[in-house]
Amino acid sequence: MKSMSKRISLASIAMLAFAVALSVGACSTKSKETLPGAGDKAGTAGQDGAMSAEERKQQESRATYVEESLLVDIHFEFDKSDLSAEDRELLKKNGEWMKSHAGVKVQIEGHCDERGTAEYNLALGERRATAAKNYLTSLGVEADRLYTISYGKELPIDPGHSEEAWAKNRRAHFLVTK
Repeated sequence: MKSMSKRISLASIAMLAFAVALSVGACSTKSKETLPGAGDKAGTAGQDGAMSAEERKQQESRATYVEESLLVDIHFEFDKSDLSAEDRELLKKNGEWMKSHAGVKVQIEGHCDERGTAEYNLALGERRATAAKNYLTSLGVEADRLYTISYGKELPIDPGHSEEAWAKNRRAHFLVTK
């Protein structure tokens, strides 16, 4: 009799564990469905994983650009807008491509890492984009084919909070327009 009672008790515990596992699984599925925009765009999601209306608008406007990978990004040291020797070599290659494709225009985006105020990073991003533009024009690319814009810290390519992530985000990015 004691053995049968023990079996019933073990069966009850197993059923309870199964019920708990099912309810936990059901909760996690529901929470994923309620996060709007989560995972839609790597690197631009807010802290809660949702994409704001402004971020969606920017993503849609970026879709009007031609292939983004034609030109290479350059990266900057913390709080700097100076071009390194490596950046100049990369910009020479970008400039050669631009000169061989005279019909295209290029938007140069200045980006920053998450440290600092929004206003400061917008100004720093503008200095980075302008530094790249000035170097390209010194190589013979027509200035009227180059546009600059600063996103400051608003469009990180890596949403992490480490030096590695910040180094990726301190960049000038090049978009070829139609």
